[in-house]
Amino acid sequence: MKDQEYIEVYGARVHNLKNIDVRIPREKLVVITGLSGSGKSSLAFDTIYAEGQRRYIETFSAYARQFLGGLERPDVDKIDGLSPVISIEQKTTNKSPRSTVGTITEIYDFLRLLFARAADAYSYNTGQKMVSYSDEQIRQLILKDFADKKIAVLAPLIKSRKGHYRELFEQISKQGFLRVRVDGVIKEIEKGMKLDRYKTHDIEVVIDRLSINKSAEKRLEETIKTALYSGNNIMMVIDVDDNNPRYFSRELMCPTTGIAYPNPEPNNFSFNSPKGACDNCNGLGITNEINLKKVIPDTSISIKNGGVVPLGEQKNSWIFKQVQNIAERYQFKLTDAIKNIPKEALEIILHGGNESFEIESKTVGITRNYKIDFEGIVAFITGQYDNAESTSIKRWAKNFMDEVTCSSCQGKRLKKEALHFKITDKNISDLAQLDVTELAKWFANIEKDLSEKQLTIASEILKEISTRIQFLLDVGLDYLTLDRTSKSLSGGEAQRIRLATQIGSQLVGVLYILDEPSIGLHQRDNEKLIDSLIKLRDVGNSVIVVEHDEDMIKKADFVLDIGPGAGRYGGEIVSQGTFESMKKENTLTADYLTGRKKIEVPKIRREGNGKTIKLKGACGNNLKNVSVEFPLGKMICVTGVSGSGKSTLINETLYPILNAHIYRGVKKPMPYKKIEGLEHVDKVIDIDQSAIGRTPRSNPATYTKTFDEVRSLFAKTPEAAIRGYKPGRFSFNVKGGRCETCQGGGVRVIEMNFLPDVHVECETCQGKRFNRETLEIRYKGKSISDVLNMTIEDATEFFKLIPKIHRKVKTIKDVGLGYITLGQRSTTLSGGEAQRIKLAAELSKRDTGNTFYILDEPTTGLHFEDIRVLMDVLNKLADKGNTVLIIEHNLDVVKLADYVIDVGMEGGKNGGKILVTGTPEQVVKHKTSYTAKFLKKELI
Repeated sequence: MKDQEYIEVYGARVHNLKNIDVRIPREKLVVITGLSGSGKSSLAFDTIYAEGQRRYIETFSAYARQFLGGLERPDVDKIDGLSPVISIEQKTTNKSPRSTVGTITEIYDFLRLLFARAADAYSYNTGQKMVSYSDEQIRQLILKDFADKKIAVLAPLIKSRKGHYRELFEQISKQGFLRVRVDGVIKEIEKGMKLDRYKTHDIEVVIDRLSINKSAEKRLEETIKTALYSGNNIMMVIDVDDNNPRYFSRELMCPTTGIAYPNPEPNNFSFNSPKGACDNCNGLGITNEINLKKVIPDTSISIKNGGVVPLGEQKNSWIFKQVQNIAERYQFKLTDAIKNIPKEALEIILHGGNESFEIESKTVGITRNYKIDFEGIVAFITGQYDNAESTSIKRWAKNFMDEVTCSSCQGKRLKKEALHFKITDKNISDLAQLDVTELAKWFANIEKDLSEKQLTIASEILKEISTRIQFLLDVGLDYLTLDRTSKSLSGGEAQRIRLATQIGSQLVGVLYILDEPSIGLHQRDNEKLIDSLIKLRDVGNSVIVVEHDEDMIKKADFVLDIGPGAGRYGGEIVSQGTFESMKKENTLTADYLTGRKKIEVPKIRREGNGKTIKLKGACGNNLKNVSVEFPLGKMICVTGVSGSGKSTLINETLYPILNAHIYRGVKKPMPYKKIEGLEHVDKVIDIDQSAIGRTPRSNPATYTKTFDEVRSLFAKTPEAAIRGYKPGRFSFNVKGGRCETCQGGGVRVIEMNFLPDVHVECETCQGKRFNRETLEIRYKGKSISDVLNMTIEDATEFFKLIPKIHRKVKTIKDVGLGYITLGQRSTTLSGGEAQRIKLAAELSKRDTGNTFYILDEPTTGLHFEDIRVLMDVLNKLADKGNTVLIIEHNLDVVKLADYVIDVGMEGGKNGGKILVTGTPEQVVKHKTSYTAKFLKKELI
């Protein structure tokens, strides 16, 4: 029987889909496009992917399924021809600081294996190559270093491996040995002895225990032989008094100092394992240190009035009595400004002291003894951060700390032993700090530098590493380094890394669903990404991409356009077929692709207000001592290839400087020499793509503070007044008015043991969040739950007579989000939608005319028409005299800017320079800029 050629979806009604039927060809590159909120993700992820995941769980046994709970079937009649589904979304990267580009792509795992098997060890004391010792040398060392001491000689058998080892203990016992050292503790072997099989263990057998003196020499010689034989050329000596182990080896030892390394295992090179992680920072590469500016932000305030922030204002407590004693000793008052307090007194308040002293009372004439026994505020905060059980106390302590590079490993995350295993003068951390392009070159040339033995061991590992590096290059991520943490990646970068990993897994017959993989990708790198997707398709996979990018739509085998509008006005298939057939259709997408509709280039550019901010000598990350001017009162666009340094320049340097100047922000900017013109700006607003809330309780109404006004309005209705309901009654976050079964969430969380948690509707309130009494209160016939379920568009009409609410919801509608509901859970909003809600929240506030807005890729997830709406809003802001700075690749945005700053040339270490600045018309004249090349076509 021939394989089915289509994925057939019948009667899809998830979210806003209007009972649609669709046939999607298999083993093709299919693009689903349409306005934001038209139902693209509802079809791709919430219907096709959700059904694929549900069918996967159906294959588990009934026993396994009882732990998973039931995954609800998506609201669809039938889906035929579905392959196993893998979704590659923007939100799925691990935010743990332990997750890096190297660990996600598994390249670092292969590197660990390579270094464990093929690297040369060098002494961290002398830098000399480690040598092996003969048995006689080991004997002489023991006689010298342990003279007149009682020692135990052990042979290591098991190193960091799981298992119960019952048979091993039996075998040791049969050989005549009586004791073993298990995880650092010497025990006698008992009959039937076994360990926890799920934990990792270290096991050494005790060969002999003896006192080192002249008479013990012959016995020591025999013991060493037995220990090295049993321990596979490694033995261990423990001084019985201090229990510190020392390794001796026929293999690896420093010839000068006698230090020995245990045989390397892959987890000796892992910063996520206690075996390899730096002890000072636990493998994070950073430690938290107290920032005294956060502890005492303003030295003109007195201690009494809360000048020392962790202490707060003066109260009757032990800690203030100690501070009072210090004041008595150093003759100052708690009402004095902190800047007038003697330095040594401030030193004791901050870092502690311990002294007794006498003071004579002037009025009574008697002396009294005082004692200062104070650990200091710095030690107190550090202690709370390290030892407190409560997360809120930890969070409180962290407010006074800065993250700094670990002083022990210099940010390299590993123990010094691991960093002294090298291949051609590079350790594993050096390789992790190379960008992918340099890493590819290093591996291309490595084979000629390896010995024959090393090559034999490493050839397969090198092959695996090289293919994975090539996949990263193919998806345009040549500027990343393996040690880059996953939480610092943009949504698009994270998604492309997962895509590279999937291509590396070489699966066939799978349905991949991707969510806008071109986010944050410069036009130049788009080709590479599209080629990668075509490769996936050509090996026999089906690829569905939710995308707005014109190049991607053109290269697709099949295009589905969903519309015609967003929200309840969408959810229908408005066109389907090839790119050529789609262009003939009368749809919004087709209008923009054919040029019937387009975002017009402005006739004249804004002149600005003549004032500028000048940033000089910025050199954070890959910036090359950059100096740049930002003209105020204009729309500025910062562009350049991925990884060229745009975010470092704006988000990591300019924004923290502005924030510190205007709001006393404490985030430390990246290094720079000086900045001029800060006095021309009186407000700075950074609108990024992070979620507006991490829980289902957060929604557009609560984020924009609209819900506060709605609750007050409901509390003023006659029925609520009679019942004595206050605004708190209408909150789903506090007891009283909410449904207590789901605690106002509207959904219950079913914990899935090895899949993401699933949210199911609460059976008591049917997802309405409130109890029956609260829902009986109505305003113009609607309950509080009905209001939360209203679309922004309906709410604008419904509240038009209430100016406070109307202004806020109208602003959300103006940024193109009329289709979302007031109470939509923020976890279901896309990155682009979250950013526009933040924008709406800021727009509904009064602007000053001197506000500096910073937006990072605001067009993410936006259709051509949505970009037009968004740019209209941003243009209005700039027209009022504000400065709008946008980091963006989208040429529809770049061509509308009054001033373009192009950063380049390449990503990573070959970037970090300002290539060209000026109006789009001036920028396109630049000979080598990639942006100029693509922008030229847009301005014609």
